[in-house]
Amino acid sequence: MSQSILFLQSLLSLLLLLLCTNYAFCEPLVNFQVAQPPPFILDTESLQCTIPIIQRTFGSSIGDPEIVRYIPPTGCSTPNVWGGVTLNLTVKSSGTQLPRFAFFTFQNVEIWRSSTLIPNESGDDGIVWTYVKDVTRFIPLFSKPGTFILQLDNVVETGLDGEFAVTLEATIFSGSSRFPPAQRADLIIPLTTLANNTGDEASVPSGFSVEVTLPQNAVTAFAELQASANSRDMFWYSDIPNQFLSHFAPGTVGEGPFREVRVLVDGQVAGVAFPYPFVTAGGTAPPGWRPIAPYGALDMPTYHLDLTPFIPILVNGQPHSITLDVASTEPDHQINQNWFLSGLLQVNLDSSTLPTTGNITLYQADDYATSIASESSGDNSGINVIVNASRSIRIEAEIIAGSGEKTKVVFTQNLEYGSVQKYLQNEPPAFPQQVFQIASGETLSTHNDETALQDTFTYPFLIGYATPEGTDVIWAQMDHAYDRVLLPAPFIMGTTIIEHQAASGTEASTGYTFGTNGTSSNTFSYTDTEGNTYTRKVNASNNVITFDNQGGTLVPTAPT
Repeated sequence: MSQSILFLQSLLSLLLLLLCTNYAFCEPLVNFQVAQPPPFILDTESLQCTIPIIQRTFGSSIGDPEIVRYIPPTGCSTPNVWGGVTLNLTVKSSGTQLPRFAFFTFQNVEIWRSSTLIPNESGDDGIVWTYVKDVTRFIPLFSKPGTFILQLDNVVETGLDGEFAVTLEATIFSGSSRFPPAQRADLIIPLTTLANNTGDEASVPSGFSVEVTLPQNAVTAFAELQASANSRDMFWYSDIPNQFLSHFAPGTVGEGPFREVRVLVDGQVAGVAFPYPFVTAGGTAPPGWRPIAPYGALDMPTYHLDLTPFIPILVNGQPHSITLDVASTEPDHQINQNWFLSGLLQVNLDSSTLPTTGNITLYQADDYATSIASESSGDNSGINVIVNASRSIRIEAEIIAGSGEKTKVVFTQNLEYGSVQKYLQNEPPAFPQQVFQIASGETLSTHNDETALQDTFTYPFLIGYATPEGTDVIWAQMDHAYDRVLLPAPFIMGTTIIEHQAASGTEASTGYTFGTNGTSSNTFSYTDTEGNTYTRKVNASNNVITFDNQGGTLVPTAPT
């Protein structure tokens, strides 16, 4: 009987192979992250030209990034009339592999951070995904020749044979009556390692600092930050405050569940970000992220700050230290290894070449967020760990341009964070039963009482684990949201995104087998200040899309 079963299985496998080879019945599973299309790509008036940048398969690629020379296109349109630029990414993979970070660095500026998705180890057809990234705010970089680097550190070894075949192109769109030439900074300054042989992100702890000298006629400086956790801090939201570690099994990760990304100018806090709890496709509930990737997996959120109040200091002709770091609310403010950080400054200059002057008139910013951690007995004699944190920053300055224009700048941040970790009554557990956290707040900057930057956000995040008795399988669920309103600011369009995603699935407690029994649902809504809209409701179960509906003015002709 067993031999008959083996024979039938072999016959079926051979039949499937013949069908896939000769009749193209088998196709890669199309994976995707729900996101809005860049509005200008549907503009039929716009002249477009596409430039190949990278085509490479990343196998064992640690320490071996792809480095190419970029030359602006000719015969398309001149950079001063460009209305938009996109990077168009396609990746194919098969076999078994873990998610990997992808760092896109151009002219020493990190312009995009992504991660790979997980190929379907149970089949030979693999997966494929595409993503179109709006990089219009980096037109000053694309306007001149420079070095483009893609760092994708992949590992191929026994049990992990998946490779990533990457194709990357840039498309440039000329301005039109609907989308006029885009606003752009006079200068983009990288806050990176300035390496030329790899991606330029810095790994912390400790803090990373770069010396910056601004032109003396600079009048504004807006920062954009990239931040993502890795290694022992990958699941930072479930870390335990050090004061309660004695209640848990040896090896439980400490330093608490709170993190903030700080920017310091000459040692003074200039602004912070409470990071979105991004997860990779190999994180909580991996089968639930196929084919709908976690929100942010292919395009990690960035964080915007106004450093204009520090212009009077930064324009004195001397180099100044700008530091990026990540801090906890533990007494030592330490984190676990490691976070990848980078940033940039978008700088505008005055029409006059005379030096900018001024001074900081008010500075109210503590070095670190304030926090309270507590412990209580939960249901069935379990343990609840509660952490709350808050941030309040206010910095005011007077900026006097060489042309004589005076600007009063007021930069404020009011941010809140709360976390509840619930644990079972069993012996000290290796996994939390449930973790819930929510970060929210507003960053606001006004120049002469007019809004220059406003970022209002709410990031609710819930994960839960269970291990059925007598099994080595972990059941996991995750429910998270990304609700964010960005009002128009220099170089970015005003947008409102309301995103909610829930997923569940099982995985083996050891090895790299993630299974296929996952479910997910995603509800997404996008509007912007130009009147563009996009909505999508999409569900999946066991690798199959069960419902998909798109709406709004940005719906592509063929759903992706």
